[in-house]
Amino acid sequence: MSDSHIVPGRWGLSPTALLVAGAFFMEFLDGTVIATALPQMALFFGVRPVDLNIGISAYLLTLAVLIPASGWIADRFGARKIFTLALAIFTFASVLCGLAENVTTFVAMRVLQGVGGALMVPVGRLAVLRTTPKDQLIKAIATLTWPALVAPIIGPPLGGFITQFADWRWIFFINLPIGLVAIALAWRIVPDIKAEERRPFDTRGFVAMALAMTGLVIGMEMLAARDPAPWKTAAALLTGLLALFWTLRHFRRAAHPMIRLDAMRIPTFAVTMYGGSLFRCSISAVPFLLPLLFQVGFGMDAFHAGSLVLAVFAGNLAMKPATTWLIRRLGFRPLLLINGTLNVLALLACALLTPHTATWVTLVILFLGGMFRSMQFTAVSTLAFADVPAASMSYANTLFSTATQLAVGLGITLGAIGVRIGELIARWPPLADIPGISFRLAFVLVALICLLGMADTLRLPARAGSTVSGKN
Repeated sequence: MSDSHIVPGRWGLSPTALLVAGAFFMEFLDGTVIATALPQMALFFGVRPVDLNIGISAYLLTLAVLIPASGWIADRFGARKIFTLALAIFTFASVLCGLAENVTTFVAMRVLQGVGGALMVPVGRLAVLRTTPKDQLIKAIATLTWPALVAPIIGPPLGGFITQFADWRWIFFINLPIGLVAIALAWRIVPDIKAEERRPFDTRGFVAMALAMTGLVIGMEMLAARDPAPWKTAAALLTGLLALFWTLRHFRRAAHPMIRLDAMRIPTFAVTMYGGSLFRCSISAVPFLLPLLFQVGFGMDAFHAGSLVLAVFAGNLAMKPATTWLIRRLGFRPLLLINGTLNVLALLACALLTPHTATWVTLVILFLGGMFRSMQFTAVSTLAFADVPAASMSYANTLFSTATQLAVGLGITLGAIGVRIGELIARWPPLADIPGISFRLAFVLVALICLLGMADTLRLPARAGSTVSGKN
């Protein structure tokens, strides 16, 4: 096999990083693209649109349960085999989703899609991390993070476009040619990395972690519902938290845990797990809140709202060329503090928008917010692995992927809770007649969560991540 996977391409990136980023985009897109297609799908299946939310929930839940096992699977069977298999499962399941004739079959195929996605994301990232030199790590991580930022923004309008001008089935069929090309490339260029030590599978840790993630994800889904059942919600969250506590205790004591927690002793990694998770929660709420603010709060049509939200996508892309230069110019700690503050201000600016705000002002606010989110997301994700030794990379990557998946789910719940709190506050007479007040107050809550996450950055040493940034 050639060394094409480690030879930088035209933009200084290896073919592996570019391929994995493309696969990530396909996987992240499928998590959001069906949102606007639900009414047409529900009409075909003969159910209410709200009943199809289980298709999204089942997909996210499968990801949450299986991601912790991905590191062991990749170490045991090799990154190339597992990444290629993940692409095949995901592509095959996509076609079956498009062929589904009833809700039961559709949900089952979404679960199968989740199996492919759970292996695809962490195994692909691991292959890139292990083959990328430290001086190229910023560019590689920037490439891997843009799908997570872009897909939630363009997924809903893309799903609406396909549904309106074609058929909802093409949302899934379109993955077939893309997936087949990706499978062929993956087998050719992804390195076949595997661990030298063959450790046993941690069955207890896997079951406990699955119970923890299931309880937390289901509990958060219930919490975000319009009429949550208090006792069931509390029971699910309590079960998840207790299982998580037992799992962490098990990981610290087991001889061969599914996830080692050694990386948590590395200051840079620990900060990106604590404060970084709060940041990921806050930015995950933005794609959920903005369309609601524009459509429900301000009465815009879907096309107009979607057009405005695309300004966030433009900001994400505009920041990419400057990301590496800024990190190396400022260093991680100053950049995270300065850019984090700007990110908080951009979120608060969304709370000041009104139906009468000039369109160009709205676009500028969303564009700048997209730039700040992109920079912070890339910097946090790069810093996470800047000081992790190669021997601990698999465990650290699995832990990071699991925490990221949980934070994304919590972010949507955070946005929903913010709207509920906003509705309660909006009953106060002086606020009752302000358009979109509940959604605008939700942005204030999200900004405060983001600010809280920044406090953890103060613990970083001045030279944090200098092996990657080169800033001493």
